[in-house]
Amino acid sequence: MEGSLQFLACLACVLQMGSLVKTRRDTLGNVLNTEAHSAPAQRWSMQVPAEVSAEAGDAAMLPCTFTHPHRHYDGPLTAIWRAGEPYAGPQVFRCTAAPGSELCQTALSLHGRFRLLGNPRHNDLSLRVERLALADSGRYFCRVEFTGDAHDRYESRHGVRLRVTAAPRIVNISVLPGPAHAFRALCTAEGEPPPALAWSGPALGNSSTAVRGQSHGYQVTAELPALTRDGRYTCTAANSLGRAEASVYLFHFHSVPGTSTLALLLGALGLKALLLLGVLGARATRRRLDHLVTQDTPPRSQAQESSYENLSQVNPAGHQLPRVCCGELLSHHHPVIHHEK
Repeated sequence: MEGSLQFLACLACVLQMGSLVKTRRDTLGNVLNTEAHSAPAQRWSMQVPAEVSAEAGDAAMLPCTFTHPHRHYDGPLTAIWRAGEPYAGPQVFRCTAAPGSELCQTALSLHGRFRLLGNPRHNDLSLRVERLALADSGRYFCRVEFTGDAHDRYESRHGVRLRVTAAPRIVNISVLPGPAHAFRALCTAEGEPPPALAWSGPALGNSSTAVRGQSHGYQVTAELPALTRDGRYTCTAANSLGRAEASVYLFHFHSVPGTSTLALLLGALGLKALLLLGVLGARATRRRLDHLVTQDTPPRSQAQESSYENLSQVNPAGHQLPRVCCGELLSHHHPVIHHEK
């Protein structure tokens, strides 16, 4: 009886410590032996959803929680989010927390649109992405690092797929030269789901061909191979979220009967030559007029005054200059006074 009580006390102690107990019995139910196994330690793991969907222009939350083998970790840590592929993809967000701190200081936020919502100290790395664009679609991978031990780091291998949806938007519509002096029209639109494109216009016999864009999966291009009639051609893009339209106009310029391309070219060259001759003639006339004006300009008053002073010094004090000479010089040196008189 005493041995049974000791066994039960020991078994209770083992169970309180979190160990697993395995007991073997015979066919009559008698206990053969008992084995105690230690409970497995907590392992690294990460929990993320398979996909998150949101509309362009809105915000999305990428959930990520994790477990680690430490019962309590209060040392420095780093939280990281990557895009594209795990381990080697470009980082879009990174923050670090000092020992004992609940605050994870942001060190990187691509374009300022990524913000940590969770608390890494509470095993939560959830991320918020602001102002979504179609280019944000793809896979994202969360990672946590416990500094101090090279093995204390873990990253999700499959990640979470972010799917950004958007109504159609036509990004380009144009008319380009085609074979045999013809023209063709191209229309490129983007959206998610990828929009369906259709052409409408006067050339009812033409059929539109939709070709997926090579650079982005959410872009679609439709071509109208031969535009045979003048008029308005409209491209329509539609998906489950909406539709968009854009138009382009085509007008053929027909030459006058009896004229050839060579004649038109010679006429254009002749017009340019006449314009050039006119400009050169105007410049020559202007130079000739400037030369004539320079010749008709009277001598400067300073030269007359200088001559008058020289004449005064050459003649002795008793000899006066003729009145006519002096009058002419004075009248020229003081024109205003002369006119008033």
